[in-house]
Amino acid sequence: MSETRKPRLENPGGVAEFQYDPKSFEVTPAMKEAFDWDGAFVVRKFLDEEELQHLWKGLTTVDSLMKRAWDLSDGEGRASRLVIWSHPGNDVTGMMARSEKVAGTCEKLLGGEVYHYHTKLMMKEARTGGKHLWHQDYGYWYKNGCLRPDLATVFIALDPCNRKNGGLQVIKGTHRCGRIEHDLLHGQTVANQERVDELKKHFEHVYADLEPGDALFFHCNLLHTSDRNDSDVRRYAFLCAYNRADNDPVYKHHHPNYTPLHKVPNSAILECTNFTDFEGKDFMDPNQDQTVRAKLTETGFH
Repeated sequence: MSETRKPRLENPGGVAEFQYDPKSFEVTPAMKEAFDWDGAFVVRKFLDEEELQHLWKGLTTVDSLMKRAWDLSDGEGRASRLVIWSHPGNDVTGMMARSEKVAGTCEKLLGGEVYHYHTKLMMKEARTGGKHLWHQDYGYWYKNGCLRPDLATVFIALDPCNRKNGGLQVIKGTHRCGRIEHDLLHGQTVANQERVDELKKHFEHVYADLEPGDALFFHCNLLHTSDRNDSDVRRYAFLCAYNRADNDPVYKHHHPNYTPLHKVPNSAILECTNFTDFEGKDFMDPNQDQTVRAKLTETGFH
């Protein structure tokens, strides 16, 4: 028998959606209920065009960020590229990760103070971008010593992210099933496929289609995946992950332990003119990550 659903949260074929209003945005009871019940919700036009272009400038003005990219294989001859850093820093990307609408929203969803666990730029190039296999983020982060699944991610689309170009798929509500066993497969930490197949019979498997500037907030135990990009449209996304301050990992690892997060008002995103100084970000060396097997594509960690 399938789970009993709460009718007012049903959104067949997708996840719950909300519109961003810069004058009045806050976490509403409906957002919190969607996060608690479905494990995810979308905020449309979370970044306006000016903020989106400002973020792009922060990512591309100098090449030192892209030089840190590495490939994550999908076992089928394709790969996605990633750049990951531990601390937000004081550049434009850091202002985004420290902003009230990003970090502050995650605090309200998780019910307490959070710190910046990491930010990543995920890149699926047109015609070549690979799959991200079924997993829970906590499948990775449990192995890092996070004792509780009190973490969340904000997935901000920089390009269209949809079923044509390897967009995100989720199985709504599966965060309520607890942590699923994960194994290292093709260089990725992957959820047990038999359990995933069974959960698909009881929970709704949907696409989370996003336009540039849209944001998906999701729980660390939500099962998700994304296909290879066979389209002519690249798929880049900017993701910020947060951990509850009282969930400090018990192991030292490639992501940070508790570090106080100094939040900034949303206006700081556009006010920031630092596009080149990445001091203090602590870019991740994938050779130090035991939950993936990476191929270095540039010179940053050679």
